Amino acid sequence: MMKNILPALVLGLSIVASQAYMAAPVHAEDAKAGRLNVRGSIVNYGGSSLKVKTREGETVDIALADDWKVSSVADAKVTDIKPGDFVGIASLPKDGGGDGALEVLIFPPALKGAGEGSYGWDLKPNSNMTNATVADAVKGVDGRTVTVSYHGKEKKISIPDGTPVVTFAPATQDDLVPSAVVFVPAEKAATGLVAHQLVVGKNGVVPPM
Repeated sequence: MMKNILPALVLGLSIVASQAYMAAPVHAEDAKAGRLNVRGSIVNYGGSSLKVKTREGETVDIALADDWKVSSVADAKVTDIKPGDFVGIASLPKDGGGDGALEVLIFPPALKGAGEGSYGWDLKPNSNMTNATVADAVKGVDGRTVTVSYHGKEKKISIPDGTPVVTFAPATQDDLVPSAVVFVPAEKAATGLVAHQLVVGKNGVVPPM
């Protein structure tokens, strides 16, 4: 049984991770590309549709594609971040230079390389997403600083104590209950928003991305 479940689980998480973190930021280019990252809480779930109250206070309907997948996130620790790990870090530029992390996703080894690069992100104004390999991780007075590499480039990002650090975990349709927090990278179609994957909060851990 486990031999059958594990490949399906890895495939499902791969789709969620690569699509979610390869999504471009919600700026002018997104309007042209027809993408929208929806963050909010579930109002109701109807099998092929999801109604979400967004963090902006708007209620939106999202159609779920025939091949849609769902994942959750589980808590991790900043000390779990090791050289060689592939991570996705949302960050903001710091006043004194460099970047400060807003959240960190530690990818499972099977997903190394998903959406590699550094680009604008819409978690907060002026934020960026960097999907990269950890070159080193140094403990400091306040949290940890990591050097990450992608496409031959390097970037230093500080991770203050208290920064959400998560990894992907399994979820099912049964987790799509009212008030559950979701992150949905959706596409804008002629009929409205359509999603092929989503990440749902579970066991008290919400998607920080």
